[in-house]
Amino acid sequence: MKIVVLDGYTLNPGDNPWDELQSLGDVTVYDRTPHDQIIARSAGAEIVLTNKTPLDADILASLPKLRFIGVLATGYNVVDIPAAVAQNIVVTNVPEYGTDSVAQHVFSLVLELSNAVGEHNAAVHDGEWQRCPDFSFWHSPPIELAGKSLGIVGFGRIGQRVAEIGKAFGMQILSNTRTNGTPIEELRSNADIVSLHCPLTEQTRSIIDPDFLKSMKPTSFLINTARGPLVDEAALADALDKRTIAGAAVDVVDSEPIRPDNPLLRARNCIITPHLAWASVAARRRLMTIAVDNVRAFLDGRPINTVG
Repeated sequence: MKIVVLDGYTLNPGDNPWDELQSLGDVTVYDRTPHDQIIARSAGAEIVLTNKTPLDADILASLPKLRFIGVLATGYNVVDIPAAVAQNIVVTNVPEYGTDSVAQHVFSLVLELSNAVGEHNAAVHDGEWQRCPDFSFWHSPPIELAGKSLGIVGFGRIGQRVAEIGKAFGMQILSNTRTNGTPIEELRSNADIVSLHCPLTEQTRSIIDPDFLKSMKPTSFLINTARGPLVDEAALADALDKRTIAGAAVDVVDSEPIRPDNPLLRARNCIITPHLAWASVAARRRLMTIAVDNVRAFLDGRPINTVG
């Protein structure tokens, strides 16, 4: 089998070898693939693995030998699923690999907003503590999480893990899903922290819009480690600058890498990390193992983790 990995660098920048995949066929790994080279690099391959390189209907129609697409992520919106189904192409994803890593990152963002550790560390190194007449100072007092309400939008594996950690901090949990839990209107108006963990669909695109933000507490924080397009970024920047909400922290944005004109770059009290919540070595090794298992199961005639 000819196997092509279109964008393998983020999964394996050098610490997560492709050895197991290479035992299954003739493997070519590209660190990154420009859009105009997708067809040429995938030509003749029966198996293609992709993380963020898109495979739309036109591209799939140009790859008649393709029989399997392995998405190296949980979200699979980079693949035109109906087109793949029409061509009898099996598509798989990796449904669970980064739960603990992402949940941990959520609270690294929550704690940075609540305690401003980085800001105060910088202040000490700039000499503010040395010049202070008192034994203690702060730019803003730390916020105690115990007793605060944590609103979780989307209550899958990651959302549930975030809830467990929130409970360990003594927080009250409000959760919302498509079918049950706290109504979204009640969640957004009562939560001290809103954390997004829902998939990106046409129904959830820009779920964080001006109305949602206006309904939040002026002391509240918004956390997004899910998908950038869940948030209307211009509306969020405006809400931060007008102090409609107190702060935000995002690990994902609408267009990645972030564009220089993204309004969140200049918004007040907005922490941005470069889509790294998933990227611990432990999580990436789990992802590699499951992705290879998906390929192996397909070759054995019993596909697993299929989508579409």
